[in-house]
This record gives sequence, C-alpha cells and structure tokens, in this order.
Amino acid sequence: MFDRDVMTRADAVLRAVRARGLTLTTAESCTGGLVAAALTAVAGSSDVVDRGFVTYSNAAKSEMLGVPAALIATHGAVSREVARAMVSGAAATGAPLSVAVTGVAGPGGGSADKPVGLVWFAAHGPAGRIDLERRFGDLGRDGVRHAALLQALDLLLDRATT
Repeated sequence: MFDRDVMTRADAVLRAVRARGLTLTTAESCTGGLVAAALTAVAGSSDVVDRGFVTYSNAAKSEMLGVPAALIATHGAVSREVARAMVSGAAATGAPLSVAVTGVAGPGGGSADKPVGLVWFAAHGPAGRIDLERRFGDLGRDGVRHAALLQALDLLLDRATT
C-alpha cells in the first residue's frame, strides 16, 4: 500500500518511540489519516500508536480536538495557530508524542496567501514542540499528501529522538 520510503520511515518512528517507552497520537486534516495508516501498516504498531484523529472539517477540529472555532475563523484552518491547537488537542489524550497536519492539498482551495501545497505541521514530544510550514508547491493532490506524510513521519522521529 505504501512505498518503501514511507514504510522505512514509519518503522523507524515506531522503533524510536518504542525504545523510549512512549505512545503517539496523530491529528490529521489534509492527509486524511495517512500518517496513522502508515504507522499501523507496520506489524506490532499497536503498542505505540494510541489513536489517530482525522479532522477534515473545521467542525471536527473543534469537536474532536478542542480547536476554538474563533481561532479557525481568525487564522483559517491552514495556519500555524490551528496546527498548534490540533497538536495540543492530540496531546491532551495523554500520549506523550503527537503530530498535527493541516494544509491545502489541491487541486482547488488555494489562494494567494495559502496556495496549493501549503502545509502546516506541529509536533509535540519529549524534545518539546516544533511548528513547521512547508510549501511543497503544486505537486498534485497525491504528491502534496505524500510529501506531507513523509514530513509528518520525520517530525515524529525528530520529537522522539531529540
């Protein structure tokens, strides 16, 4: 289902998280659950992956992760502020490691300020919190989602090992 690069990274994340005795949670929008799916594609991942949230709509972000509707209205769903709120909501589950992804995968939905390929990430773990903006460009919907998946896995690995 996933290419070798994704599976290699997912396995590395799981090994690193397991070695530290941690668990993780994902909060995803534009990736639609790909991060959780890649991690759980590895046999034995259930000792590490606590849960995953697919919060594609603004209402889901608010209801499931506690992202304030006013924050979304002010900054937009694709923003540093919303990514931070999403990762905070994921971390509130008790898992010590979490990642959030929100972006514009395309082909539509972009604007001058938030073009197709813009993705915001936030990750939280023992190494603290990190926010990251990536402008992948218009790689096509699948390309943006794939690039975002790889970046999210890299952030999880970083937060687990730093």
